[in-house]
Amino acid sequence: MSLDSRTLRADLLLLLTALIWGAAFVAQRVGMEHIGPMAFNGVRFALGGLALTPLILRSGRPSEAPGAMVRKATVWTYVWAGGLAGLALFAGATLQQVGIVTTTAGKAGFITGLYVVIVPLLGLFLGQRPGWGTWVGAVLASVGLYFLSVTEEFTIAHGDFLELLGAGCWAGHVLLIGRLSPRMDPVRLAQAQFLVCSVLSLATAACTEIVSGQAILDAAVPILYGGLLSVGVAYTLQVVAQRDAHPAHASIILSMEGLFAALAGWVILDETLGLRALIGCGLMLLGMLVSQLKP
Repeated sequence: MSLDSRTLRADLLLLLTALIWGAAFVAQRVGMEHIGPMAFNGVRFALGGLALTPLILRSGRPSEAPGAMVRKATVWTYVWAGGLAGLALFAGATLQQVGIVTTTAGKAGFITGLYVVIVPLLGLFLGQRPGWGTWVGAVLASVGLYFLSVTEEFTIAHGDFLELLGAGCWAGHVLLIGRLSPRMDPVRLAQAQFLVCSVLSLATAACTEIVSGQAILDAAVPILYGGLLSVGVAYTLQVVAQRDAHPAHASIILSMEGLFAALAGWVILDETLGLRALIGCGLMLLGMLVSQLKP
């Protein structure tokens, strides 16, 4: 397979990944009609973690993975790294899932996508120097967020605010994974963080929600989509695609997640956005693209 064909295949796989993730916002919103947000996250991340098991078994032992630091990674390394990453994932997933109860799938997708702008800004604290595209993108995304979520009375909906806090957590999670993944097998790290997030979510659900077997069965389709497709399959597609994808291509294509969330919400849930909100979505998407084109 030629270099161009491999790159095209990688871009198409990333586009499919963004589509799966975007539609997952609809699954998350539908699931809330039957089950609480913490129980939903607990079950879906458990499924997502288990879905990675065949990929891990196929890849062999951690010592067979390339890279000196990866070969030196021990079980204890995966425990503490999975704990840290899982805690960050738990924070982001909780805010996103609780927020989506009182907002639309499209809004949740676009606001969550702001993490691609927040990541380089947080990088300032790590000594990184973002380019002009990051600053322009941040301004565009901020103005877009104002049009999308802030009312004429200068108030923001509770769900939108939680999604914004969640975007900050997702950005921190990205930076944390960026530091941890070169030191160990990324798929094993992913499974560890998914399982940690699942345990924390289920423990919280046991204390704050009434969970029944019937409720889980009623939400089976959204849970299966959110766990097996959004967490398991989409993550695997991303790992496979980014072997051949150009980094800029990957960032831009994955930024389309918010657009797919809005389209899925419109087609499946009949959610609509007014002119003001559409302008906000357009500015946010433009800001995300600019921040990735000129990082």
